[in-house]
Amino acid sequence: MAFVVSSRSILALRYDGPHMVNIVLHTHLPWVLNHGAWPHGSDWVCEATAECYLPLLDVCRRLVHDGITPGITFTMSPVLAEQLAHPAYPALFSDYCTSHAQLARADHQHLSQEGAPQEQLALAEYWERWYLQKLDEFTNNHGSDIIASFRELADAGAIEIITCGATHGYLPLLAEDASVRLQVALAQRVHHRHFGRRPSGMWMPECAYRPAYPWRTLLPVAPYATARPRLGVETVLNDYGMRYTVVDEASITGSTPIAMRRPDGTYLAIDEADAVTRSMLDERSALDAFWAGDPLHRKGMGVFARSMSIALQVWSGQTGYPGDPDYLDFHKKFFKSSLRYWRVTDVKADMAHKDYYRPEWAVGKAQEHAAHFVSILGATINHRSGVTGRMPTVCLPFDTELFGHWWFEGPVFLEHVLRGLAAAGIQASTLETSMSVNPPTAVVALPESSWGRNGNHDVWMHSSTQWMWEREYRLEHRVRMLFEKHSQRQWSADEHRVLGAMMREVVLAQASDWPFLVSTGSAAEYASMRFHNHVEDALALADACERLAGGGILTDADEAVLVGVEQRDALFPEILDVLGIHAVNPRV
Repeated sequence: MAFVVSSRSILALRYDGPHMVNIVLHTHLPWVLNHGAWPHGSDWVCEATAECYLPLLDVCRRLVHDGITPGITFTMSPVLAEQLAHPAYPALFSDYCTSHAQLARADHQHLSQEGAPQEQLALAEYWERWYLQKLDEFTNNHGSDIIASFRELADAGAIEIITCGATHGYLPLLAEDASVRLQVALAQRVHHRHFGRRPSGMWMPECAYRPAYPWRTLLPVAPYATARPRLGVETVLNDYGMRYTVVDEASITGSTPIAMRRPDGTYLAIDEADAVTRSMLDERSALDAFWAGDPLHRKGMGVFARSMSIALQVWSGQTGYPGDPDYLDFHKKFFKSSLRYWRVTDVKADMAHKDYYRPEWAVGKAQEHAAHFVSILGATINHRSGVTGRMPTVCLPFDTELFGHWWFEGPVFLEHVLRGLAAAGIQASTLETSMSVNPPTAVVALPESSWGRNGNHDVWMHSSTQWMWEREYRLEHRVRMLFEKHSQRQWSADEHRVLGAMMREVVLAQASDWPFLVSTGSAAEYASMRFHNHVEDALALADACERLAGGGILTDADEAVLVGVEQRDALFPEILDVLGIHAVNPRV
């Protein structure tokens, strides 16, 4: 790939403002602490910290130092925040970096004995320095506390942090509105504990949405096979103070026009709307923000849509920037250490034909690509403004792991994009700022959708995952029956302890990660095992709670399950408080 716009020429580009670009980085990993390390487990969080979180935090700090507001919206899932803030995590990360530096040193020794070329030997030395540097940054620059560094930037107004479903539960397919509410209510509480404020917005896991309608499952689970009214996801989010979210472009283009929303929250029929709003409702472009509601204008919220054609330039490994020959190849790894020594070379090339990685080439290419991307954004903004006469909304959501993990040079690219935007007079803006400066007026009804393949639930509700949803629905019903049967009880200390452990296993089983990993064939065995274990432990604890409610005691088997769960899955201490369940004479 070659681009005519150099990084230096950005300074010559100016665009009429004010214009805003919303870069949204979805920051999430499932609960993996105490559930293995490598190849699946806590190493996932450690590699994301080293490759993504630390570099991106440092990008933000450098920009702030230079007088540039990064304006990134980070969506931090509560389950990831709990892991990064866990007291055991600093030691885990230290061990991870130290062991990987040792792997690089061992590679160097082995490669030297094998007569490897100097290029590869230099890369082994590069990786040893790189991992030791990340450990030093984590310890000394961030005080071994990633959450505190994110919070510091948010408190300074440099970035925004919004929340996500507590365990990234796939909200449209959960069988009970109570399950959706728990995912959202718990997320709100955990976010406040970590970041000192309630979130203004929420990332719907997988951008997955379901409107209000009589929902039923087509799976053979009798309690939910009969259609019954369900709340729209936006209604639940709105109930907990969430003012905006993000959807995929097809959700907007496939939406139904409803009305115009005035600044005071009242509505006008389409034929009474102003010309600008009618134009937006007619076109329904991803370059506008909308208000999502239902035909009766009940509760709703602002929605930003992914500008797919622009975002594709950044995340596609085939046609986008990450596929450039000079970037670090993600897939080819050295057999002894799993460290990467090769560059992409050619996205279609056999692994045997990859050339050695040149870090200095990759950094230079990232700067060139950043300049090119700024020119794309500028041209899009200018053209859109000229055609419509209004400020466009360019929303670019990505998985945070794209920047540093999947695309090693991604943080360098992003920093130069943000510098280029500032130089060109385009503001990188948080979603909250965009909602305040340019609030949506056009009201639409969104279709059931996600940002997955085909824009629907296919990735998560798949022939290979049907068994998971059948078990999940039976678990939801088991919990519902337990609480209905004992709704008037005052819970003893033992019951309270068992209920807390049970509900943590319930929400962990709901994580969208498990069906995703099974459906895509990535870590399928690990995901199946994790899901099965969470469900089995939840059911065993439900049985124990029933026995306690009937006047029984905890058996040795009950205690073994309970202690194991408490040791492995120590997160969300507020979960029962969120449910309004309190113990009588709780243990001190």
